[in-house]
Amino acid sequence: MTLSQGRAPTTGETLTQIVTAPDLRRRVLITLGLLLLIRVGAYIWIPGLDVSQLQNQLGGGQLIGLLSIFTGGAPGGVFSLGILPFINASIIMQLLTAALPSLETLQKDEGEAGRRKLAQITRYVALGWGALQALVFSLYLRGFANGDLEGAVFIVSTSLALTTGAMVVMWISEIITEKGIGNGASLVIFVNITASLPTTLQNIIREAQTGKTFPIVVTVAVALSMVVAIVAVQEGSRRIPIVSARRQVGVVAVLPERQSYLPLKLISGGVMPIIFASAMLFLPATLANFTGNAVLVNLATWLSPTYTVPGLPLSTGWVYGLTYFFLIFGFSFFYASLVVNPTDMALNLKRQGVAIPGVRPGSSTASYLSGVINRLTLIGGSFLGLIAIIPNVVYSFTGTGVLQGLGATSLLILVGVAIETAKQLQTSVISQRYEGMVRQ
Repeated sequence: MTLSQGRAPTTGETLTQIVTAPDLRRRVLITLGLLLLIRVGAYIWIPGLDVSQLQNQLGGGQLIGLLSIFTGGAPGGVFSLGILPFINASIIMQLLTAALPSLETLQKDEGEAGRRKLAQITRYVALGWGALQALVFSLYLRGFANGDLEGAVFIVSTSLALTTGAMVVMWISEIITEKGIGNGASLVIFVNITASLPTTLQNIIREAQTGKTFPIVVTVAVALSMVVAIVAVQEGSRRIPIVSARRQVGVVAVLPERQSYLPLKLISGGVMPIIFASAMLFLPATLANFTGNAVLVNLATWLSPTYTVPGLPLSTGWVYGLTYFFLIFGFSFFYASLVVNPTDMALNLKRQGVAIPGVRPGSSTASYLSGVINRLTLIGGSFLGLIAIIPNVVYSFTGTGVLQGLGATSLLILVGVAIETAKQLQTSVISQRYEGMVRQ
């Protein structure tokens, strides 16, 4: 099949390229193989654990509930912590990079070597944070020990198994990012959430069988509307008109200005603000289980999707929902500041002899782009946050909690990661197309 040069590849063309192009086929097979390994590892059980007893407690709290979602319903496996330690470490490092000049210099001024050094520091932070989360989870799991291992031996062995599993998952995600298709961390979460979808469908069917037909219909309609809204937010962009004057070498006359566009996405960070917000909501439960501090325990309770404000009707999950909204909103701005640098963009435009009509090159262009990006992020972050709390509204009025809390998080991540991965696959197909043209 011959690919058309002037348009994006169709599904058929993409599948054909995957089969016929060796490099693209290798990347896809690496991605699928490593994701399969993640799923297999999720069912390698922790030694000394009574898995059947633990399975009966799934969804019994925010800690076990979130782990169940992000590990595909298998929180008793050695991969139980999944990619969460790495995500938390990434959040910590990004905050430190913004606060510490030395780390900021590594990121901005030392090129690829600096970024590699930052990545290595992030891995060490992930190791430390993973060890802490593993210890917390081990203390929780000791109540499910089967007697083969007990006391301190069970806690130490379980902590080592969980920490090792988290590091293996992080390593696999980095290989996917480097040698596969898509963002490894996002795809690891995606495949684990996908594995838990049958359980969600069973819950929907079970509620429908109890006579809650209308609430289920409303829930399904809301879910479909959320998918459409997420696609709209992920695909939305502002096209900034730019012009460039082209001169022919040795010719005095200037060719007519050629106008093109600089696209700026509505959500620069893609699905990452959602993932980061979910990880932040998980922190109080982690620390509360580790320290037993009354303030942290109360905070973890308030941030539960099922918490109801005493004396306030229709308030179930609203503390969670509002906190989730503001976290997504804040991380949208934070991640946009990391992904898009208006100063660098303005400098690159100036070097290429490109300008925005009516805006002076240099600092004026940087200020203009910064304002546009902030306005886009304000709209996109607000919209993304509102989508996240819609299930709380549905639950308040219908009593059906299939999409509430973690279910909404799963849906947001699934759609967002699917869109981003499809785009990267499409980009790879286009790259293969032009490589074929060059060989010809």
